[in-house]
Amino acid sequence: MRKRGDIFPSGTSDDAEFLFTRRRVILAAAGFGLSAGLPAPAVMAEERILRIGYLFAKESHLGAGTTAFGNEVATRTGGRYRIEAYPNGTLGGEVEMVEELQRGNLDIAFLTNAPFGNIIPELGLFDLPFLIRDAAHAHKLFDGPLGREYLAKFPSKGLVGLAWGENGMRHITNSKHPVTSLADLKGLKLRVPQSDVMIAGFSALGVDAKPLAFPALYSALQAGQFDGQENPMAVIVASHFERVQKYLTLTGHVYSWAVIVVSRHLWETLSESDRQAFVEAAVIGGQVSRDRAGEAERSGVDQVRQQGMQVTTSIDRAPFEQAMAPTMAQFAQKYGQDIFDRVRAVQ
Repeated sequence: MRKRGDIFPSGTSDDAEFLFTRRRVILAAAGFGLSAGLPAPAVMAEERILRIGYLFAKESHLGAGTTAFGNEVATRTGGRYRIEAYPNGTLGGEVEMVEELQRGNLDIAFLTNAPFGNIIPELGLFDLPFLIRDAAHAHKLFDGPLGREYLAKFPSKGLVGLAWGENGMRHITNSKHPVTSLADLKGLKLRVPQSDVMIAGFSALGVDAKPLAFPALYSALQAGQFDGQENPMAVIVASHFERVQKYLTLTGHVYSWAVIVVSRHLWETLSESDRQAFVEAAVIGGQVSRDRAGEAERSGVDQVRQQGMQVTTSIDRAPFEQAMAPTMAQFAQKYGQDIFDRVRAVQ
């Protein structure tokens, strides 16, 4: 019989599910002996294996955060839980992973902001280009009262947000020409995440913006379906977009947060002490992802420049912000002007 927390890949037969499920036994008594006369162990603890999915490579910032999270969970629960990681979108795109979490078919995921504007609409606020100034602004925002308020919105959607991590400040790449001004964006075919807010925001900037799940992005750029895309430096570097994109502009137009989120189906099976352990582990994993994203932001530009990309290091933000003003006003009505004011007041 299936138990919550067992591993069941979607779309497999019962036999395959049984083979894919693994339960390990840990001998709690040290020095278990096989010779006659030696006592048997007094306690046997069952190791529970939990799956976590994320979109990027194991070596990425989210991969580093996931590894740290898994190590901390194992340590803080005395080895009773083992986190088994599935990188590179192995378990699907982020929309699919959210759906699997909600169904209880996936235990944990380390997700970027991309799918949440359509799942927890209030989070779409942060997808608006040029709302958040920089990563330091974002850290104070998400680590403060407003960040805690937004984590509290996850359970109503069948999810539990444990802690914020980081994808990074998003920048624009393309294969057509340097983007040095607002005029250079006009008509550019740009892939954006599956976020209605980001589509609206980039449309206001004159971009031909279309959504596409990340796992299909590289091949779409390679085939010329899009002129460009936008992502943090950590993703641009890890995904080798320099092979299919010629120009990089450091626009820093959106702060892409990330979150370690568990299924409510799993959460309801955890004791209070285990819940606390998972939260503490997630805070550490989230910070590791921030550290790695920051490192990539600093070193990634030189790396892709050496690999042939032409880099525009700064833009005049004022024309972009002016072009966004009507859309900002529209979304201020939707989300509430008070929230916009609170975001901008964070120093």
